[in-house]
Amino acid sequence: MEVELMIPIFSIVVTFLVFLFKVLKIVKKTSKTSHTTLNLPPGPWKLPLIGNLHQLVAAGSLPHRGLRDLANKYGPLMHLQLGQLSTIVVSSPKFAKQVMKTHDVIFASRPSSLATNIMFYDATDIGFSPYAYSVTSRAAFGEKCKDQDLFLSILKEGIRLATGFNISDLFPSIKLLERITGIKSQLERVHQESDRILENIINDHNKEKTTSETDKIEDLVDVLLKVQELGIGNLDFPLTTNNIKAVILDIFTAGSETCATTIDWAMSELMKNQNLMKKAQEEVREVITRIGSVDETAIHEMKYLKLIIKETLRLHPSIAMLLPRESGEKCVIDGFDIPVKTKVIVNAWAIGRDPEYWTEPDSFIPERFLDCTTDYKGSNFEYIPFGAGKRICPGISFGIASVELPLANLLYHFDWKLPNGDLDMTEGFGVSVRRRDDLCLIPIPYNHPSQLVQP
Repeated sequence: MEVELMIPIFSIVVTFLVFLFKVLKIVKKTSKTSHTTLNLPPGPWKLPLIGNLHQLVAAGSLPHRGLRDLANKYGPLMHLQLGQLSTIVVSSPKFAKQVMKTHDVIFASRPSSLATNIMFYDATDIGFSPYAYSVTSRAAFGEKCKDQDLFLSILKEGIRLATGFNISDLFPSIKLLERITGIKSQLERVHQESDRILENIINDHNKEKTTSETDKIEDLVDVLLKVQELGIGNLDFPLTTNNIKAVILDIFTAGSETCATTIDWAMSELMKNQNLMKKAQEEVREVITRIGSVDETAIHEMKYLKLIIKETLRLHPSIAMLLPRESGEKCVIDGFDIPVKTKVIVNAWAIGRDPEYWTEPDSFIPERFLDCTTDYKGSNFEYIPFGAGKRICPGISFGIASVELPLANLLYHFDWKLPNGDLDMTEGFGVSVRRRDDLCLIPIPYNHPSQLVQP
């Protein structure tokens, strides 16, 4: 009995000693390769081993706000040490332009992470941004996907794991952390389940190619399989089945919350500003009544609706901190040294509220975009909800359309009121900066006296 008890105790002791040895090795290596010889951007004082992790912990569940507050103190180009990761935080249009235009090639890479390597087939995805599951599913799979509900359930779990705090990414040299936290085994399980479903979907599409009519409407999987088979597009690399799976995952993970979150915030801001709600509904109802349907032609004439969406994305960018980049080589920005392999975080949320560029930055004023050339294309670095440069979101048009059409329908077909007259605008954090609490509104059906328009 005593021998049986000693075995697990011995294993625990050995594991602890190995972990302690790794930690001491990191501390020693860090002290030898300290940044004292480099002119790094300013930043808060760093603790041994953990660096500035305590500052992020202090920021709570809203890191974009915590990093903005630190940037107000240390500057819009700020250096943080997050575990083993040397990190630069960009919080102004000036330095965003340096990263995403002037030195775009140097910062075109993405830093490696355990979740992307496992879930996205060794990071062979492209980074996409469409909308909620039903629209995305039809675009990706076509009208039918027998495992859709199961796939979405698995994917949600994968997103939760990928966007949660993962200490092993901050100390990549300590592989033991992956086992201690259990994150690797969880990600591998989710990956295996999603891979099985994606494999079945691709196989079903391959079978349909030989039996279906030639005039069948192609979905994304059909197009990717055709590119793979015929070599369309003159790609510099072979399009593998794993590449196709990764692209599909990209569509769902990037689009699972982003567009739905934007609609949520747009409705929240309109409920908070009833005069703007009235103006938006008057425009939408006039246009739809005249044209007779809610389609792209009608949307094109809804100028104020477009201003509302622009302003919503300024105040509430779906991805508050753009997907991180990594420096491929050493460079200098504004006289500061940026070492190779430095992680770069662009705080798009802070940039969209920069008082040097925006009047009343915390107020919802759609008219600020009236007669304004600022757009989503990444050429105006004070407004980058979709990023900029080589890593700009390739799904902008799809994403915007997926916000415009549902929002127009909501504004046309219903009047809205709050159940208790109160509206909480507190943020939550996940894949996107969503509302902390669900938006609960009471719809009052609207019937035009002369015409009922179908959504």
